[in-house]
Amino acid sequence: TCSMSPDVNNPAMRALTYDELADAYREQMEALLEGGVDALLIETIFDTLNAKAAIFAAEKAMEATGIQVPVMLSVTVSDTGGRTLSGQTLEAFLASVQHANIFSVGLNCSFGARQLKPFLEQLAARAPYYISAYPNAGLPNSLGQYDQTPADMAHEVKEYIQEGLINIIGGCCGTTDAYIAEYPALIAGAAPHVPAPKPESLWLSGLELLEVTPEKNFINVGERCNVAGSRKFLRLVNEKKYDEALSIARQQVEDGAQIIDVNMDDGLLDAQAEMTTFLNLIASEPEIARVPVMIDSSKWDVIVAGLKCLQGKSIVNSISLKEGEEKFLEHARTIRQYGAATVVMAFDEKGQADTYER
Repeated sequence: TCSMSPDVNNPAMRALTYDELADAYREQMEALLEGGVDALLIETIFDTLNAKAAIFAAEKAMEATGIQVPVMLSVTVSDTGGRTLSGQTLEAFLASVQHANIFSVGLNCSFGARQLKPFLEQLAARAPYYISAYPNAGLPNSLGQYDQTPADMAHEVKEYIQEGLINIIGGCCGTTDAYIAEYPALIAGAAPHVPAPKPESLWLSGLELLEVTPEKNFINVGERCNVAGSRKFLRLVNEKKYDEALSIARQQVEDGAQIIDVNMDDGLLDAQAEMTTFLNLIASEPEIARVPVMIDSSKWDVIVAGLKCLQGKSIVNSISLKEGEEKFLEHARTIRQYGAATVVMAFDEKGQADTYER
């Protein structure tokens, strides 16, 4: 997983990188596309950063092969709180993947149909896509086996259909063709789910959704994790005192910051490495990671490194026309591929827009 460390003593460590994961996905996806698949299903998503790497790979694979197919996503929630294993709420997940051209989004595994229903209702209410569900055959017994019968599962799934929650239905752990055979009778004459409207406001996310609406007026961005603006933070990072550096981020969130700005641009630091380390550490701290991150750098490689660390929908600060329109559009497209929003500075080859006309 890209968002969690396998070593409790080193929370910044990752077993694999975003690039390694995306390359592996792309290799498989290109082969699948050339083999004639009808769709690409990224399923049992427990870490949204993994899913973002897969979405990135899918776009690259379709571009390389010239073959376009629908992309489907299916999340798994880890407990009755309705969060993924990496800690995101379903709404935060939707914000994280809304940059992608998605055909459907849904839920699979984790629970039986009855236990999965509340989370399916959440997803169906907010997702502007077709909705899928393939639950387990109930809950496993003490031996890890599934006792629910096809008829009993169909009875629970029928509520999905009657309430217009789904467009696609299947089965996960414990199910066989006998379970799927129950479905045609359930869907005959049923009305399909109508996707929710696309959000008109800006959605950002950490572990939780931040919906930026006109009514909110002011969004508080914490700026103290910025080496250019805080001598204390610079000293702590330079001395590798990351626990104390994290406490600065934590205090900002406790004091009401809705977004955390992180900047590592200093001549004494390896900005790319420090950005990666600090964002990985933030991911291990739920009380900090619940808010979106603003990746703040004048160095493009540092921005990209940061984007590869965040499962939520972050903000890039910033891009401009300083290097011309072509480079601006290239950077904007890349930011979108990584699933982030961006701040655009009013600055071009001639300098800042210091007048109304400029």
